[in-house]
Amino acid sequence: MKQNKLLSIAKEVIKLEIVSLKKLQTSFGKTFEEIIKTIVNCKNGKIIISGVGKSGIIAKKWSATLSSTGTPSFFLDASNASHGDMGQITSNDIVILISLSGQSNELKNIIQYTSRNRNIKLIGITSKKESILYKNADVKFLLPNVREAGPGSFVPTSSTTVQIALGDAIAIACMKYKKFGRKDFKKYHPGGSLSVKLKTVEDLMITGHKIPFISENISMKNAISNITKKGLGVIILRNNSKLTTGILTDGDLKRSSNKFQNFDSLKVKKVMKKNPISVDKNMLAAQALSLMNTKKITSLCVHQNNKKKKTVGFIHIHNILDANIN
Repeated sequence: MKQNKLLSIAKEVIKLEIVSLKKLQTSFGKTFEEIIKTIVNCKNGKIIISGVGKSGIIAKKWSATLSSTGTPSFFLDASNASHGDMGQITSNDIVILISLSGQSNELKNIIQYTSRNRNIKLIGITSKKESILYKNADVKFLLPNVREAGPGSFVPTSSTTVQIALGDAIAIACMKYKKFGRKDFKKYHPGGSLSVKLKTVEDLMITGHKIPFISENISMKNAISNITKKGLGVIILRNNSKLTTGILTDGDLKRSSNKFQNFDSLKVKKVMKKNPISVDKNMLAAQALSLMNTKKITSLCVHQNNKKKKTVGFIHIHNILDANIN
């Protein structure tokens, strides 16, 4: 088969799936809102998701995405449900069943089981309005009829793309409804590159007695001693009210030593750089690194709640690079 023919096939598949997604987009309405409210109002139960075949694989994906975005859920194998695993479903649970036909034999036992218990809510996701799933679901979403890619239009392609997209829409809607933010997301993803990208300045900054604070009124001789003792190549100057007034680096000290007479007895505030750059503790560490590179500096003061003069932390470029952020 010629290369241009293969490319044509690929483009046709994507074209059909785009058309399917547009159909899904027009399917959203009050039913979708009801699904979201049913899920987020599940306080004393569990979110259980099941399906058969390709829909079962997608059900696992739904569960994983929901769990990672603040809506704990788990996948129930429909086949095993009829052999003891049905006991995982208890009162106050929300059961989500995904099935294009809505008639899969493996799902019928789950549907019957949930129907007997009024305290279990069944959410049905199907494309067949006359199916047993649609008729018995407490909350139902009718998937659009779509054309599958490939000869005969029988290979699950467009339909599975629609199911995945619907699951993503549900997960993100629940996430925003719950105001599940970046900090929460980072807590659920402690490992891997994603966690690194989400690290904030607060995660890496120096705090407490380790911050290189000194009074702005000390002499340059004492400043040299302090900057050597702290080992960070920089000191932060504060006034009597404990507010940050300036910053001084070892480079500043070297340059100043040749400019002033009686250098050792000179007060630091005469030489310091006033109004040092300070960032909020919630800034992403990657953004802080970018700022350092732009300003051609190697450290930043850290504040919170817009109180830029009240330094609560200090971050050096090495703190960021050591965390593998670049």
